[in-house]
Amino acid sequence: MSQIHVIHENPAWLPPLAEALDAQGLPWTEWFMHDKIFDLSAPPPEGVFYNRMSASSHTRDHRYSAELTVGVLAWLTRWGRKVVNGPAALDLEISKVRQYAALEAAGLRTPRTVMVAGRDGIVAAAREHFAGKPVILKPNRGGKGLGVQLFHTLEGLEDYVRSDRYEAPVDGIQLLQAYVRAPRPVITRAEFTGRRFTYAVEVDTSEGFELCPADVCAIGDQVCPVGEESGRPAHKFTVVEVPDRAFIAKLEAFLDGAGVDVAGIEFIVGPDGQKLVYDVNTNTNYNPEAEARAGIAGTQRSGMGALAAYLGGLLGETQVRAA
Repeated sequence: MSQIHVIHENPAWLPPLAEALDAQGLPWTEWFMHDKIFDLSAPPPEGVFYNRMSASSHTRDHRYSAELTVGVLAWLTRWGRKVVNGPAALDLEISKVRQYAALEAAGLRTPRTVMVAGRDGIVAAAREHFAGKPVILKPNRGGKGLGVQLFHTLEGLEDYVRSDRYEAPVDGIQLLQAYVRAPRPVITRAEFTGRRFTYAVEVDTSEGFELCPADVCAIGDQVCPVGEESGRPAHKFTVVEVPDRAFIAKLEAFLDGAGVDVAGIEFIVGPDGQKLVYDVNTNTNYNPEAEARAGIAGTQRSGMGALAAYLGGLLGETQVRAA
């Protein structure tokens, strides 16, 4: 039977999507990408394949899940299966360097970033390129804001890099990024389904964050990458209007060009009023509390509701073509 196949490696993130698919009566199954076996000489099953592979999979002891998924997506593509967030999307998910190149090619601004291979060159690169100014250290392949730290001084950065607290990135690449002092301690995450705008969420960053809207992602001890301390926020995630439709249209055009179907794109407004895009998350989650306060929870205007409807529409199209 033709159905929706959800490719993932984190069972904790699956229930909200499962509920939305079930609520719309859609047939689906999951492909848990950790120790799965594939016969590459045989055709894949029929249906729609939704790739939810995460850049942070290695933090859950699924070190090679992304690499396994790269091969599976190639197999699916070879057989002409409909893949949502296919190879191009996964390529961006696991590399911020490639994200920034694609964003800039689409005419979108990103923060000034320096790529450093290995641990030994980090301090020298910060001294040369940022001249003692505050700088953010982040892994090229991260997820959920993991490993993102702000250092106000070169001495603080050096102390961390030389200490036992230093965490090496899984791909060996660290990024040094200019600190953006936002007029307000917030960033905005615009959600897109089928390459079109769904809604936006404003995220309060005054306490620092692991930027994952799902309620299973707890706020940890990460140093805040944007904004300043300003007291405890009443609500960390808030659904908001984004009046700049021209900017949203540019983000949609970027997704069209990059081959990304479902994503959360995060940006910050700098002191000059310009929007800087710093992350494209192709394994997007949604915050149920924010959706409930906006009156869209449980509807097709919610993140998972819109996603389930989109996948259901694609499934219907594949079934028509097969008939």
